[in-house]
Amino acid sequence: MKKLALLATSAAVLATFSYAKEINVGVVMAMSGPLAAYGQTTYEGIEFANSLQPKLKNGDTVKLILVDNKGDKVETANATTRLISSDKVVGILGALTSTNTSQVMAIAEKKSIPVIAPVATNDKLTENKNFASRVCFTDSFQGAVVANYAAKDLNLKTAVVVVDQAQVYSLGLAKAFKESFEKAGGKIVKEIKVSSGDKDFKAVVSQIKAANPDFLFLPMYHPEVSMIARQAKQIGLSKPMFSTDGVANQTFIDLGGDAVEGHMFTDFFDYGAPPTQKSKDFIAAYAQKTGKQEVNSFVALGADAYNVMVDAMNRCANPEDSICINNAIKSTVNFEGVSGVINLDTTGNSTRSAVIKVVTNGKAVYKSTVNP
Repeated sequence: MKKLALLATSAAVLATFSYAKEINVGVVMAMSGPLAAYGQTTYEGIEFANSLQPKLKNGDTVKLILVDNKGDKVETANATTRLISSDKVVGILGALTSTNTSQVMAIAEKKSIPVIAPVATNDKLTENKNFASRVCFTDSFQGAVVANYAAKDLNLKTAVVVVDQAQVYSLGLAKAFKESFEKAGGKIVKEIKVSSGDKDFKAVVSQIKAANPDFLFLPMYHPEVSMIARQAKQIGLSKPMFSTDGVANQTFIDLGGDAVEGHMFTDFFDYGAPPTQKSKDFIAAYAQKTGKQEVNSFVALGADAYNVMVDAMNRCANPEDSICINNAIKSTVNFEGVSGVINLDTTGNSTRSAVIKVVTNGKAVYKSTVNP
């Protein structure tokens, strides 16, 4: 009888594994091009989270299908179409910038495929969409954090805003900042428009110096911000500078050098103050694998996007049912993430805290936490 029971158990185990399968989850990310520093870092978090949790609770394996969109809108559209039509993904993580992520979401929406954006922050991104979510905060929250911190904590009264007119991310942040800063009693003395890819900012920094503000708000990505900082230093412009998560990487500091010392920016997470047990465990595992003690916030958010997707899949009787997965994503409550506790509402937006950091001796150093 024991032998028969053992054989039956073995047969059941073999049957379980014989039915276990691979389920494809797509990733659209800038792995090359001007946004590669962000894309590679975010994908590192997604990939590492997958290595820590490669299987669903039913034994199925989650297979990541990565497509490089090169940071380009057309490439993004092609990548999304390919993932849905050819690779039959049940969900997509990405893209990176709000501009490209909106492309992913628009295409996925028509096919009822859920999308989780790790770091795309534009407020309008999830509007009128049923299959769009994100694990990061929004620009309106981020812009208000900068405005209120500058006005109330630092007692700064006037600002010059430099905005990238080619990026909805930058435009949205500038709008949110202006509204909150003026409401807090501050004044925008000048707004200057630039475009992604610009390299000569001599005229820009000269205008800023002439306006003589208390500080500069630069809601853009790190290539342009680092160049503005360097060229400002060359003409002796030493006003405080504040940016957002678009500079939340070591590449920004390396490019800016001593010109970005004292530069403040908002971020999603600080590895030195892990907010959850999941954070502590992830940081320890990451250090063991890579030898790095520091976990970039984009790594953390990439991991959180993956983990929220997997958690939703695990809550579905059929983890290949994209509609069920989407509904589960939208009902994510008190999820213990790497970057903090995440709550998603029916619009796909998350409620979470922000941190403020300052560049000190060539490193981003934690300064403060701002709760919603």
